[in-house]
Amino acid sequence: MKKDIILKVENLSKQYRLGLVGTGSIGHDLNRWWSKVRGKEDPYLKIGESNDRSTKGDSDYVWALKDINFEVNRGEVLGIIGKNGAGKSTLLKILSRVTAPTTGEIKTKGRIASLLEVGTGFHPEMTGRENIFLNGAILGMTKKEIQSKLNEIVEFSGCERYIDTPVKRYSSGMTVRLAFAVAAHLDPDILVIDEVLAVGDAEFQKKAIGKMQDISNADGRTVLFVSHNMAAVKSLCSRAIVLQHGETVFEGETNKAVDFYLKSDVANESAHYINKLYSEQSDILEVSVRDKNNSVSGIFGFDNQISLNVKIRTNKKHLSVGVLGFRVIDQLERAIFTSEIQLKDFIKFEGEYSFNIELPFKTLVPNDYKVHVAFHIPNQEIIRNLENIVGFNIEETGSGFHKYSGKDYGCVVLDNKWSLKK
Repeated sequence: MKKDIILKVENLSKQYRLGLVGTGSIGHDLNRWWSKVRGKEDPYLKIGESNDRSTKGDSDYVWALKDINFEVNRGEVLGIIGKNGAGKSTLLKILSRVTAPTTGEIKTKGRIASLLEVGTGFHPEMTGRENIFLNGAILGMTKKEIQSKLNEIVEFSGCERYIDTPVKRYSSGMTVRLAFAVAAHLDPDILVIDEVLAVGDAEFQKKAIGKMQDISNADGRTVLFVSHNMAAVKSLCSRAIVLQHGETVFEGETNKAVDFYLKSDVANESAHYINKLYSEQSDILEVSVRDKNNSVSGIFGFDNQISLNVKIRTNKKHLSVGVLGFRVIDQLERAIFTSEIQLKDFIKFEGEYSFNIELPFKTLVPNDYKVHVAFHIPNQEIIRNLENIVGFNIEETGSGFHKYSGKDYGCVVLDNKWSLKK
């Protein structure tokens, strides 16, 4: 490796067999062993499908990662972004040596500290103080080195009052505070962080991001950061890679990577519906979610304009009395809001028409949403009822609501009029 490159990943892949532990059968193990004896390639590496969890595949083998290549310079903060199931956590587990790659090679210089899950490596029966020494030893530190950093770790974590209390009595927020404090203060050359800071409160998230910036800028250490919080990725990372179905689809400057991710086709299939069994009389022909450029998109930032496009066909009867409406549903199957129109107020002749509906701007909080569309005559006839027919996701890009992550803080944010009562 070149002198300024601290981490290099070459042709990294990870294959899993679905539904089974290990390779799944003695026969498969024997085939692998016989191929290895003859100096041949593992025969099962030639099969397998990409890791698209939304579709049913034909193979039992899935590539969680496929041919990942990238380099990280010393002191760089690299963001890794992508939808759930894209392979982000698998990549970090391989880099942290929690699991081994199927193929490929990782070249690194220095010690890697990982924070992949809340309380990883913590023993619930041991106190916070004891777990600091335990976690530090796991990371390769001597007792003397840990002792020299102990006061700083405890102070940063904000758990000083409970430091001699068993960790099993800690809340998830306290546990992640202590876990991050240990990983960040034991001088790793590379700090690997998964989406764990969301557990902490707003004050701690700000503190943690500041610490990561200090680690990178002042100490010259390297950080790999996985997050769904695009605002945090933009503020912290100098460069980012975008993963989709286990493959790298973009690598470059952070703002461009975030824009690529928000505009990518990863969720476009769920954002576009075409009715192939439509009626020749009246029906809903097509439904799609679109961005400000009128392109089909399933991923948006909090501050992006979202539009719904509905194409219908109507005859004279339904033109005069028909109603077209939609409802937005959240992850908990709650109806957020409903909107509808009388067709006769907009069109005068039978035929095909496309309606464009702009959803309220900066109103829906970061979450996954589905859309229910219906064409009907109220209390008389349902012409077409399409439940959860399209969906979209709003990512965190600066709404400020990430500080409440994990809590139910509602579905919409409204610009209310506030005034000081005299």
